[in-house]
Amino acid sequence: MMKQKDTAAILVCAGNATRMGGIHKILHPLGDSTVLHQVLRSFCKCKSIAGLVVICREKDILEFRSAIAEIESELTCPVAVTAGGDTRQQSVRNGVSAISFPAKYIAIHDGARPLIRPADIEKVIADARRTNAATLGVPVKDTIKVVHGGFIDSTPERASLWQTQTPQVFRLDVYRDAMRLAAEQGKDYTDDCQLVEALGVSVMMTEGSYSNIKLTTPEDFAVAEALLLKEEQ
Repeated sequence: MMKQKDTAAILVCAGNATRMGGIHKILHPLGDSTVLHQVLRSFCKCKSIAGLVVICREKDILEFRSAIAEIESELTCPVAVTAGGDTRQQSVRNGVSAISFPAKYIAIHDGARPLIRPADIEKVIADARRTNAATLGVPVKDTIKVVHGGFIDSTPERASLWQTQTPQVFRLDVYRDAMRLAAEQGKDYTDDCQLVEALGVSVMMTEGSYSNIKLTTPEDFAVAEALLLKEEQ
């Protein structure tokens, strides 16, 4: 049975790159292309993706459109670019407003996670179709401590702890309801799962891959290059 193209991907790329020394990490070279190109290619390989909306700073829109045009012939789904807001929640809201194609679900992804595997995208979308909300994540490897005033307060049971990744996938009408509730309550969440959880919707955790790292500092690029090289072998 052929999978439906029922999901809009929203790529959040509107950060200020303060920990990258001012370098826009999404347009930075990675492997044989750039971070942005790697992400776009991964999503366009997914049969569930109907189209993408890239969210960036308003001053970067022309540069992003130019970068997307460089690989336009490779992309099998429409890609729009829109300006972000002052916060992540506002940026995603702008992205939702810019969806111009039919979609029942949205997959919200950090543009700084270029090593996302198409198979993992499809897996988390499949879980969201069954449960209305799902996110990729991996079990934590390290022991986590709760610290107050510089001293360890408690040690959570590691077996129940997961590191949340993206994409985070939601039924679009559920996400819109969650945005309305947050606006009514004056809330601004930094995590989309938390936004939907506030609506009383349970979010399923879909096991992803440890290679789905987020590029935050220059050192992360060396790790990403090594992981890319390993994938190609």
